[in-house]
Amino acid sequence: MRLATAQHDRAAGVLLTTAVGDALGVPYEFATPPGPDELAEMKGGGLGNLPPGEWSDDTSMAVAIAAVAATGADLTSAEALDAIAEGFLRWYGDSPPDIGIQTSAVLGCTRRRLHAGETGAARVMREEAQRYARQNAHSAGNGALMRTAPVALAHLDDRDHLARAARAVAELTHADPLAGDSCVLWCEAIRAAVLGEEGGLRSGLDLLPADRQPQWT
Repeated sequence: MRLATAQHDRAAGVLLTTAVGDALGVPYEFATPPGPDELAEMKGGGLGNLPPGEWSDDTSMAVAIAAVAATGADLTSAEALDAIAEGFLRWYGDSPPDIGIQTSAVLGCTRRRLHAGETGAARVMREEAQRYARQNAHSAGNGALMRTAPVALAHLDDRDHLARAARAVAELTHADPLAGDSCVLWCEAIRAAVLGEEGGLRSGLDLLPADRQPQWT
């Protein structure tokens, strides 16, 4: 898909502001946010005691997705999902200072199974995400949503295909359908914004299963 200059700028902004906004928010995660008359400061700290300007696990995982999207891959394909899952595992193997509890559990179990000789990183990861969801009643956390922005850039030309990709990438670690729904809504909002279409979060409601649309409305 050929983008106009302004659309290129918006697409780059999706990645840039994901990283900058994440680094700006790091000091305030599970802490007191700035007051109404205070400016947020990119001062580091947070759950991983990160240096000023460093982003969190959310952007690190987004980078793994973006690296695969940049190849032009179809993010619904088995090959692309394996590549994303393997990127997650490489990042996890470097002992990141900040990682969500659910994501850590899923990636840890996946790594053990692969080290034991199983193959198919995406398949194993999905199975572990499904197992976690069965064992934990509230598993629709925001971990999949926080990293999902690059998925939108991979499929700007096809909103239905984008919705399938958003859900497929979400399900690598978050099997609860509500987590997948949130990624579909956010990716469609990003797609519309990059292309300059009318939209917003409600523009993706028709991409969700009919029985869950009223809840999201």
